[in-house]
Amino acid sequence: MNTPVLQRQRTEAEAALIERFDQGDRRLIGASALRADAMRRFAEAGLPNRRVEAWHYTDLRGVMRSAALVRAPETATLPVARECLTKPLAQTGAFRFVIFNGAYNEELSSSGPLPAGVTVTSLAAALAAGDGDVLDALKADGPGTGDAIVALNTALMQDGIVIRVTPGAKVERPLAILNLMSGGFAQAAFLRSILLVGAGASVALDEATAVCKPDATQANEALTVVVGDGARVDYVAQVAEQGEGAVALHSLFVTMGANARFNGFCLVPVAGLIRRQIFARLDGEHSTISLGGLSLLRGKEHADTTLVVDHAVPNCVSREFFRHILDHEATGVFQGKVVVRQHAQKTDGGMKSQALVLGEDASMNNKPELEIFADDVVCGHGATVGQLDANQIFYLQARGLSRGEAESLLLEAFANEALDLVADEAVRARFAAQTTDWLAHRSGR
Repeated sequence: MNTPVLQRQRTEAEAALIERFDQGDRRLIGASALRADAMRRFAEAGLPNRRVEAWHYTDLRGVMRSAALVRAPETATLPVARECLTKPLAQTGAFRFVIFNGAYNEELSSSGPLPAGVTVTSLAAALAAGDGDVLDALKADGPGTGDAIVALNTALMQDGIVIRVTPGAKVERPLAILNLMSGGFAQAAFLRSILLVGAGASVALDEATAVCKPDATQANEALTVVVGDGARVDYVAQVAEQGEGAVALHSLFVTMGANARFNGFCLVPVAGLIRRQIFARLDGEHSTISLGGLSLLRGKEHADTTLVVDHAVPNCVSREFFRHILDHEATGVFQGKVVVRQHAQKTDGGMKSQALVLGEDASMNNKPELEIFADDVVCGHGATVGQLDANQIFYLQARGLSRGEAESLLLEAFANEALDLVADEAVRARFAAQTTDWLAHRSGR
């Protein structure tokens, strides 16, 4: 007698997302086989919940009760976007590429000639043309292939930017990808961008997500970065603004060649729920990756940083350093895994997560992991959760500072140690100013 297989009942949000794909949204151009396979994987898995180990601390199925609408770009909303662009979303002087309401917008993007050695096209145009390099990059998600949110992004990706840097090019002017939504209602966006950096080239990339009129938006964004042999990428990202009840999901894929270097940092002063997941694979010997971030959380905000760094070859270095400040009822999550394969000898890996919990009802969940199959490695990890030192606060108050000023000074010092990872002075100053503003709001100044 065959036992009947019970199918899991889909939530309203899951059913709506699958229906959106089945109805054949006209904006889902190209890569039909890739999209169909991705939607099949999402339909089988559904939205992640606490039963999925990698999502144990972030119950997306419970939070995302319904699926927001995908809004078509409208000329009438461009003034809202222009006002949004006056905010410090990227380096001054950066050549910006703007994705507005799910589509690349030339009018909002920088005009004039591109920096030497850089070519750009929209993802929609690349997929419509059947660009082989782009399709290969989309297929090479590595450890992220089994993630339901990555599959959903691949199935429903509307648009994005494809940036190519020619071998040997030294791009002096920073590039910026700005993902904007007009907001004002619960809308969604599924964006995918790709950065292909040739051998020996170097480039700096800013990426920012912002909702012009903060609301309960839903963003599912992904960025694929391929760093060629001897190339260097300096990457910074920020979630600039979103509304209460918003959901922001971002996946970063990094593949590195020999003697390559990738420096990445993310600032997260967020409303709603955000999950940033990083999947990095060191495929060439003597490559180095550095990943860092600072999360500033208050209210009932929830920020999840999850990463997997895969050392696939010998003689590579990885560093991960993340700090978190949590007030009120905020929740922080850090899950980091460093994988060292059997033949990846001489690996040097270090991972650290540190959190200050200020509110009595705030919480921090740390889960650092090392998965080592080689025997000649130097790897370590650490995770701490604590509060401000009462003795240090007393010392500063004894010298004339109020309690609020003393706490802000200590918190700023804690945050600045993370910001020191940002090599570019202008970016570091911008992030420091945003951190100061967040602390001032906390202390009521």
